[in-house]
Amino acid sequence: MQVLSQIDQLFQINPDTEFNAFALKIFHYQYANNVVYHQYVNFHLKSSAIKNINHYSQIPFLPIEFFKTFDVLCKDQHIDQSFVSSGTTGELTSRHMVANLNIYEESFNKSFNLFFGNPKDYMILALLPSYLEREGSSLIYMAEKLIEQSQYSSSGFYLDNYDELIQTLNDPNKPPTILLGVTFALLELAEKYKPDLSGVIVMETGGMKGRRKEIIREELHQILCSKFNVDQIYSEYGMTELLSQAYSTGKGIFKTPPWMKILIRDTNDPKTILSGQQSGGINIIDLANIYSCSFIATQDLGKLYTDGSFEVLGRFDTSDIRGCNLLVT
Repeated sequence: MQVLSQIDQLFQINPDTEFNAFALKIFHYQYANNVVYHQYVNFHLKSSAIKNINHYSQIPFLPIEFFKTFDVLCKDQHIDQSFVSSGTTGELTSRHMVANLNIYEESFNKSFNLFFGNPKDYMILALLPSYLEREGSSLIYMAEKLIEQSQYSSSGFYLDNYDELIQTLNDPNKPPTILLGVTFALLELAEKYKPDLSGVIVMETGGMKGRRKEIIREELHQILCSKFNVDQIYSEYGMTELLSQAYSTGKGIFKTPPWMKILIRDTNDPKTILSGQQSGGINIIDLANIYSCSFIATQDLGKLYTDGSFEVLGRFDTSDIRGCNLLVT
């Protein structure tokens, strides 16, 4: 299978008429070429059942924990970059080996354009201290590339230099601005300075990183809206194991790009995909994960709505608390 020849088509996919065909094609490629995924599928399905898969909902989803203990990568691939999850002290971290960084860049650029427009038109301020303090963050890589495209010299990363950040945010002549911040840092900024950020897109990601007690997203957004004088808090939902992101423009409701899809599995029977607006475990199809695994069962709990949007409700009680853009309820 000439996978690379499909990439341009992948990012122009019609999610209603073409998604299933793309998903099945990538499934068969990964089943044939990814040893870890091949063994996992064989453990759960007989060969006759594998041959009869004709819809993406029937495809086995690899538990995300496999990225902590195995090299989830298709054979004969050169590794461009190895991204590592943040985790907490003493926790085993995930590693996502990316065979083609161009695919990742194409994915996050097209997603950003889809939800917000051209990054060059924004001043992009990244308040991501916990990510900047370590190596191998896929979020830092994405933010850096978006900042590079901005036409505004004030775009950039901010570690602990809150005074400089506030000065930039207080400029009455500032252009359209996005403040992307890890949750605990946004709370520190809000409590210490209470800046008027009306007109600024404030986007939270990354959780508390062990710096503060976790709180539910609704409470977090109420605090930030009040102290920043904004109507909505935006959110980014992504993780080390994915090459695509979903975004929320408010109220914690996320939407995916066309090449990404959310399914909800029964918490008591992981093989069962739920229909309707029921709550359960979040399964993700990320077709951009061409050379690793596109079919991932996360440890996140959520609810899927009829229009394809979804809400993150928390995490399984038995799962690790990791820093991948969600809050524990």
